[in-house]
This record gives sequence, structure tokens and C-alpha cells, in this order.
Amino acid sequence: MIVDDELAHLREQAAAGDRDATDQLVELAGECGDLVELRRLAEAGSTDALDILIELAGERGDLVELRRLVEAGSNDAADVLAELTRE
Repeated sequence: MIVDDELAHLREQAAAGDRDATDQLVELAGECGDLVELRRLAEAGSTDALDILIELAGERGDLVELRRLVEAGSNDAADVLAELTRE
């Protein structure tokens, strides 16, 4: 289990451009289903975080999150949203 100090350190490293730290944060957020952290990472440019965020939103049927991502320009989110609204 990661503690707050370690998480803060990873965030600092990621903000400084450390790709490994970003990857670790994405992995942790994905495992925990932490949409807030995934949003933050996606907005900072992590395509992996965006992919996981879309996947989780799709699995949860979170149309609000998917629409937000579509408005931000995600074609993948648009595809998932279209699929969910057809069902």
C-alpha cells in the first residue's frame, strides 16, 4: 500500500516530467478506480490515463464523464458513448 508521502513524491516526479512516475500513478489510479487522479493525469497529457478513464467510465455507464471527455476532444470517448447510448 502506498502512503500519502510516497504519492506526493510520485506526483512531484511526474510533474517534473518523470515518465516512470506518471506510469506508476496511472497504474495506481486505474487499480483503485480513482477517476479524479486519472482526470488530473489525462489533463496533464497522459494518454494512458485517458484510455483507462474512458474504459472505467464506459464500464460504469458514466455518460456524464464520457460526454465531458467528448467535449474535450476524445474520439475514443465518443465511440464508447455512442455504443452505450445505442443499447
